[in-house]
Formats: sequence, C-alpha cells, structure tokens
Amino acid sequence: MTDLIERYLACWNETDANTRRTLIDELWAADAEYIDPMAEVRGRDAIEQTIAAVQAQFGGLVFTPVGVADSHHRQTRFNWALGAPGGEPIVIGFDVAVTDEDGRIATVLGFLDKVPSA
Repeated sequence: MTDLIERYLACWNETDANTRRTLIDELWAADAEYIDPMAEVRGRDAIEQTIAAVQAQFGGLVFTPVGVADSHHRQTRFNWALGAPGGEPIVIGFDVAVTDEDGRIATVLGFLDKVPSA
C-alpha cells in the first residue's frame, strides 16, 4: 500500500493538468468517491476538479505522508500533512483509501485534524 499512498499523494501534488489527469485515470476507479469535510464527489472528473480547487487555494504547498500506514484487506489508513516543502504543515489529516478488485481507488474518506483559522 506504500506505492498506493505515494501515487495518491502524487495526484494531489501534480500541478500540470494533463499529467494529473493521467495519474488520476491510472489510480482511481471510474466511479470513485472522494469524501472529506469540505467535499463529496464521485467520478474522475469531479476528483480532478476537487484537486485543482485545492491547489488553487493552497498554491505552492505539497502533501507529504506522515508516519506509517495501517492496512488490511483492500483498505489503508494513513496520515498526511500539507505545507511548504520542508516547512511546518498548515493542514494535517488522515485518509482511508479503499481499493476495488483491480487495485484502483474506489473510495477515499478524508479527515482533517489541523486546519488554518479563518
């Protein structure tokens, strides 16, 4: 699942729209769901739009994995941070990713532990 997490975060960090879409198409199931406190979307197009919106809001920041992932069956739970490269993260959270029978992401449930104040 380490590879899955790296590829997942690569989708969120990729700023080139064409490359990001290629990563999404390779990693996510066609009808995948992404749900966190700020968004609930289904399908690759909506996931791509969500990632682009996050990048527009947090330009120049990157997602990095934190700690060790916990996996069983077709699901994994992992922590991540969003911040300037090498800097203090401004957002910290964890996601639970569930894969389908083909190994593509079918569902991601996201949780936010630290967010910037308004």
